[in-house]
Amino acid sequence: MSYPSSMADEELEKSEQPPVVARLVIEIRSDGSRTIARGAMEDASAGARVAIQAEGTTPMQLVGALARELLKGLGTGAIARALLWSRRPR
Repeated sequence: MSYPSSMADEELEKSEQPPVVARLVIEIRSDGSRTIARGAMEDASAGARVAIQAEGTTPMQLVGALARELLKGLGTGAIARALLWSRRPR
C-alpha cells in the first residue's frame, strides 16, 4: 500500500478543493473470529490528535463500536470545532 506523496498533496492543494480541517486514519485487522479497528483523528489546524480503537466479532458490532469511538473523539472539542467551523458559510 502506498501513501500519497508530498507531490500528490501539492496537486490536491492546487485544485479547487477546500482546505483540510481534519484527518481520519483507521487500520482494520481481522483473524476471522474478531476484528479490530484502530487509528487516529486529527484537527489539522490545531494539531490535536485523538486515538481510536474499536473491536467486534461481527461487521455490525465493529461499525457500532467504531461509531461510538468516533463520537467520543469528536467530543474532545478541538476536532469537533474544526468540523463545525468547516460547515459555516464564509
